[in-house]
Amino acid sequence: MADLEFEVTDGVGTILLNRPERKNAFTLAMLEQWVRIIEDARTDDAIRVLVVTGAGGAFCSGVDLGVFDDETRTPLKDKTLLTDRVHRIAYALEDFDKPVIAAVDGVAVGAGMDFALMADIRVASASARFSEGYVRVGLVPGDGGCYLLPRLVGMSRALELLWTGDWVGADEAERIGLVNHVYPDAEFAERTREFAAKLAAGPPLALRTIKRATYQSSRTDLRTALDLISSHQAVIQSTRDSAEALAAFREKRTPVFEGR
Repeated sequence: MADLEFEVTDGVGTILLNRPERKNAFTLAMLEQWVRIIEDARTDDAIRVLVVTGAGGAFCSGVDLGVFDDETRTPLKDKTLLTDRVHRIAYALEDFDKPVIAAVDGVAVGAGMDFALMADIRVASASARFSEGYVRVGLVPGDGGCYLLPRLVGMSRALELLWTGDWVGADEAERIGLVNHVYPDAEFAERTREFAAKLAAGPPLALRTIKRATYQSSRTDLRTALDLISSHQAVIQSTRDSAEALAAFREKRTPVFEGR
């Protein structure tokens, strides 16, 4: 079996980190494949939602330290590893305007937690646990934690988690806004599929536009955001999917969207 697997079912593309013996610690080869999947899925109309999850009761424990075994490390090499390899996931996801769900079952630590933070929505099993963890080994968060975590839980709480490396259980993660939903362990896979399918059944052009407008609006003023959304609304109203949604509403039936 491959270290990273990808499948598409009913509009949902699922990336599976598949090294359970290493708690799904990632390798550079996995990163390269991961980036290609995201880039290809962005323009693949068959994929309406992307889910990232891990095998064997873990999400991701960060980088596999074996990456460094045969290398003489220097500051330049360490920086290049991050900027040219690891950070490409963040850059690819920033360009990805479809819904992204991180389905966290078990541990998400270090860069593994950062990967979960990059998703639009996080769902967790009841046994999931999160930790930035870097400080415990004398490091700073290397994959976006300092940027992403405060935007989810607020500055003070984020700094506490970043400074201590403390573990956060699923219920606490839901309470502080780190995850959207917590599902019982026995129901986790099915409930995640149901949630992803619900999003995949929506009007894809509208969902993509909502995502872009929401992130864009977080970085601009009200007048600019409203001016932008008026243009988006005019375009979306002209689509076949918009007409289908209105017709289905009036006819009290389930709409069938084409992405046009």
